[in-house]
Amino acid sequence: MTDHRSLAAERVKYIIAVVLYGTIGLFLRQVALPSEAVAMCRGIIGSLFILCFLLARGQRPDRAAIRRNLGLLLASGVLLGLNWIFLFAAYIRTTVAIASLCNYMAPILVIIAAPLLLREKLVRRKLPCVAAALLGIVLVSGVLSGGGGETAGVALGLAAALCFTGIVICNRKLRGISAYDRSVVQLAVSAVTILPYVLLRSRGAAITVDLRSALIVAMLGVLHTGVAYCLYFSGMANLPVQTVAILGYLEPVVSVLCSAVFLREPMSLLGWLGAGLVLAAAAVSESRFMSS
Repeated sequence: MTDHRSLAAERVKYIIAVVLYGTIGLFLRQVALPSEAVAMCRGIIGSLFILCFLLARGQRPDRAAIRRNLGLLLASGVLLGLNWIFLFAAYIRTTVAIASLCNYMAPILVIIAAPLLLREKLVRRKLPCVAAALLGIVLVSGVLSGGGGETAGVALGLAAALCFTGIVICNRKLRGISAYDRSVVQLAVSAVTILPYVLLRSRGAAITVDLRSALIVAMLGVLHTGVAYCLYFSGMANLPVQTVAILGYLEPVVSVLCSAVFLREPMSLLGWLGAGLVLAAAAVSESRFMSS
């Protein structure tokens, strides 16, 4: 009974984390700040929060493990920063639903890249999932219905997915380092990566911050990054892999619902069909029936 309750608690933690991730686009729309500045603050606040969390538990970062994996940590941190730049910019240039769905092409891109970069065998039965996801993104983009206004947002979302694919590959190669130590370094490096872009975009101009935006940015850093990362990795470490994979699909679903219900962002019938194809392809590609 204790094990059942423990797993239930970890499942709740993981669900809370992915739901928080899914609402980021909703709150970002309420911030009167450049998206890249918000992304940088998220990295700074999130890394400091997790570091404080570790110290409060009487733990210190494992410097030896960090040194052994430094190259991969730096690379994944840079890619995380780029992922946030592209994704946050996509949120501004298209709907939250379309940006999130494009970013969620990452699992499909991992399938394509794994044989080359991870030397993992490509399961032929996953190829229809790749084709379905690509068709889904075409439908979501609106190009078949003559819509061209979403092109920039779709391109940025796909760029974010490509960066996230690189993060997954780097993380798969990390050895002997805890999830928390990895997160502290990656979030800190992401903030450093975004800083030059923030300075370039602002070109020395002062950035004014109103109270509402400051509170939302603080919330995104503490709740949607620091707390969410702790809950996410706690659940990931204790839940069955299949449960983690299935519950992970709540994130894009929540993003799509937030876009439709709270932001009233329109999506055509073909767009909804494409959204279903992307989610279904990602879900089936990671299911136990397609992994052997």
